[in-house]
Amino acid sequence: QVQLVESGGGLVQPGGSLRLSCAASGRIFTIDAMGWYRQAPGKQRELVATVTSGRSTNYADSVKGRFTISRDLSKNIVYLQMNSLTPEDTAVYYCNALITLPGWSQRNYWGQGTQVTVSS
Repeated sequence: QVQLVESGGGLVQPGGSLRLSCAASGRIFTIDAMGWYRQAPGKQRELVATVTSGRSTNYADSVKGRFTISRDLSKNIVYLQMNSLTPEDTAVYYCNALITLPGWSQRNYWGQGTQVTVSS
């Protein structure tokens, strides 16, 4: 089994920063990509940022220049550094990983989510 465990969410004032972490564990052959998505109340889940095994990154327009995604390949951890947070960033943030398992099957996994609230 594969697990994604997120940490780092919380309450922060507008203009503040938070760093989210997500650690993948279990029977993993390779992690092909990792990323973060978010879902605000009453809205659909949306992509925030992704990073591939080759360290190529992709960001939603709304977070470009404010958020930075990075990976520690040796530890199977992905980070999301969030700066200049606004109330519009308030959401549950979900970690996502595209993983190749022993035996070569590829599957998509989700974490349980971590709440980020930006409020004064």
